[in-house]
Amino acid sequence: MNTAKRPTAKQYWDLTKPRVVALIVFTAFVGMFLAVPGWPPLRESVLGFFGIWLAAASAATINQLLDSRIDAKMARTSWRPIVAGQVSPTQALVFALILAALSMTILVVWVNALTAWLTFASLIGYAVVYTVFLKRATPQNIVIGGIAGAAPPLLGWAAVTGMQGEWDWAHALLLVLIIFVWTPPHFWALAIFRRADYARAMVPMLPVTHGVEYTRWQILFYTILLTVVSVLPCVFGMSGYFYLFGVLVLDAVFLYHAWKLMNPPDELYAMRVFNYSIVYLMVLFAFLLIDHWLPSSMQSAPLFELQRMR
Repeated sequence: MNTAKRPTAKQYWDLTKPRVVALIVFTAFVGMFLAVPGWPPLRESVLGFFGIWLAAASAATINQLLDSRIDAKMARTSWRPIVAGQVSPTQALVFALILAALSMTILVVWVNALTAWLTFASLIGYAVVYTVFLKRATPQNIVIGGIAGAAPPLLGWAAVTGMQGEWDWAHALLLVLIIFVWTPPHFWALAIFRRADYARAMVPMLPVTHGVEYTRWQILFYTILLTVVSVLPCVFGMSGYFYLFGVLVLDAVFLYHAWKLMNPPDELYAMRVFNYSIVYLMVLFAFLLIDHWLPSSMQSAPLFELQRMR
């Protein structure tokens, strides 16, 4: 008689990496609002949000399934449901496929085919290309693989516009660029703190292959680059003074942390940088959303004449 317990709803929920996915879908949500003047269309925004969330949850589940052997060797991930034997690989695979099928059905039938294709490409990019190949092949894994992880604002934008506007691609890709440049300093700070885990799992993260000092310099470089990239929405007329002042404060704090990480007071400081990077991205996108609803009198004139989406 089989006495094995069935997985609980919480264990399936944990497969989806809910905190990571929450940040992902928040950036998609903001992309929807920035894409149009006023409120985005209700059906496309609600169903698009749900479809993107399901795809992100599916990708996270597949990532845990394919990474279960690595996760078992790392203290940070040894509790995960597959590693702990709470969910079998077959159950996880079926769950991921159901989520992906629901996502694609919702996006194709009730949103638009372009959003479905972009979302599917992002899912495959993270769950397969990054997890199976890049993560194990190169210390630049998180840089190259970050393209898939940076896509959500584009997905949200596509869901409500179909990318039919003259400047839809240009504006949406600016948001993608911010997340793409943010990803290396965010993840490498964690990798510094967890470098022994990555070495034990034989994952070629940058602190393992090139050392901690080199990684600290890379974090500082990417943080400086992020400071430049983060003001581009103002340069191109997507946002105004509220966002500009807010993001400059966020950038200043991030730069302070990146510089202090060069000679940190203790081993835990890398985790402080990692935790701040999460707050940074969340607040940056919140600033973009708030700025979008401010009166036009508070907006800055674009340095480059791109049509403002308001």
